Amino acid sequence: MPTRYVLQPVDPNARYKLRRAEARQRRHKHRLVAAGALLALIAAGVVGGVIATHIRGHKTVRAAARDRQAPTPQILQPRPLPDEVRGVHVTMALAGAPGKLEQYIAMKRAGLNAIELDVKDENGEIGFLANVPLARRVDSAKAYYNAERAVAKIHAAGLYLIGRIVTFEDPLLSLGAPQLAIRRADGSRWLNNSGLGWTNPYDRRVWKYNIDVAEQAAKLGFDEIQFDYVRFPSDGDISQIRYPGKHAQPMGWTIPMFLRYARSRLKPLGVRISTDVFGLSATRNLGIGQFPRRISRFVDAIYPMVYPSHYVPGEYNIVEPDTRPGTTVAYSLRDFRNAVRGSRAKLIPWLQDFSLGRTYTLADVQDQIQAARLEHTKGFMLWNAVGVYTVKALSTPAFR
Repeated sequence: MPTRYVLQPVDPNARYKLRRAEARQRRHKHRLVAAGALLALIAAGVVGGVIATHIRGHKTVRAAARDRQAPTPQILQPRPLPDEVRGVHVTMALAGAPGKLEQYIAMKRAGLNAIELDVKDENGEIGFLANVPLARRVDSAKAYYNAERAVAKIHAAGLYLIGRIVTFEDPLLSLGAPQLAIRRADGSRWLNNSGLGWTNPYDRRVWKYNIDVAEQAAKLGFDEIQFDYVRFPSDGDISQIRYPGKHAQPMGWTIPMFLRYARSRLKPLGVRISTDVFGLSATRNLGIGQFPRRISRFVDAIYPMVYPSHYVPGEYNIVEPDTRPGTTVAYSLRDFRNAVRGSRAKLIPWLQDFSLGRTYTLADVQDQIQAARLEHTKGFMLWNAVGVYTVKALSTPAFR
């Protein structure tokens, strides 16, 4: 029987061979690890590049989508202005009288296309229940008329609606918030010749109050906000006036800066902004802070109050301006045209439709209207404090 080995024969080189085999295995493993690492780095670079490209692309796509989807800020546009404005002024008391507003609207048949309605008047009263905290505090918001209904009626008739805001003459605010009032040298509240208090035109709190009221009217649908008494006082003992606090700018720039502030708040609401000025404010400095050239930069229209009865004998070398209404209006408007030249502000004069010193006739009103047309204004407004108008004047035919 052949000899069978229970134990395998020993190879004297086995350990060397084993070590060499283990060394080969380690080198192979290192190569694999290195190759793996290299592949991992390459893969990471490729994937990173893909990811980066994807992220950048995604961001670009997202940015592009955002640009596409970003809503364009809505800029409200005011109602179109009539080719030639032909309007009248209506007080808040008349607007609240039963059937009275409808009577004014009916004047459309005679050529009326615009109504100016008091929002805030010379007494400091607001014609409707405005949601303005300071107005509630001084009890200036009244219920003379329902603003929503008035706006709806006027617009339903196709008429342009202007809201009048008497600005710095404000008996209620100056009394209810005396810290906002113009003072006398002794510290008491200054009053004009009519016994009415004024608020401080330099005071930004007064600015805010009036624009808060204007904002309410704009949101209710008024097409234009017109600031009246947007000036410093002109009658009374001016020498006694004291303006409390610091003055941010000189008098000559205070009214333009107020109107710039008004524009910044009201323009986004889709309303036009305008101001009433004295008929001689373009002819010379009246000492009340009204400079049409400066004002014209911040408003859509200027409404000069060119009432012939308010001009003294000899003005514009006219012996009696009130007896020559058309000529007086023409000379005044010529100065205004020069003052606002280069601006976008339109001229729309207030014309006299009331008697003061002598009885005004249809011919007198028509004479003013034709003078305004010859001076290339954007139309005209008729003023009568008691609201009684020469209706036939609205249909005055234009020159051919």
